[in-house]
Amino acid sequence: MRRGRRLAVDVGDARIGVASCDPDGVLATPVETVPGRDLPAAHRRLAAIVAEYEPLEVVVGLPRSLSGKEGPAAAKVRAFAQTLADTVRPVAVRLVDERMTTVTAAHGLRASGVSVKKGRSVVDQAAAVVILQGALDSERATGKAPGESVEPII
Repeated sequence: MRRGRRLAVDVGDARIGVASCDPDGVLATPVETVPGRDLPAAHRRLAAIVAEYEPLEVVVGLPRSLSGKEGPAAAKVRAFAQTLADTVRPVAVRLVDERMTTVTAAHGLRASGVSVKKGRSVVDQAAAVVILQGALDSERATGKAPGESVEPII
């Protein structure tokens, strides 16, 4: 397991959830929800978070269908991750499978007594936590960096 803090990003149309982990990669925790409708502003805020946390890498959840196929949402996230990689380089950006993370996060919040209204503001952060914890568990199990690397263009 590589040592170093990681960030995870759950990209949605309206909001972008962000999570972080400790330098040992043991526990993922929520950071904040970034407004997602203004993409240039969202990328600026994410760059500021990356500068603050100084992560080893940023893990971006890639939405796939249950069969593993990629649709229009995955294409949007790939474009988002490419811009993010260009913005935060030399920090690595990786895409990881995020199937069912928002559903898992929403169920967990409801089970812990978070109301639906309040849940909307934190479900994206909770989904980012699920994405990051999955990436950490994958690396721990395989000894390899999770997902696929996104190379900066510029």
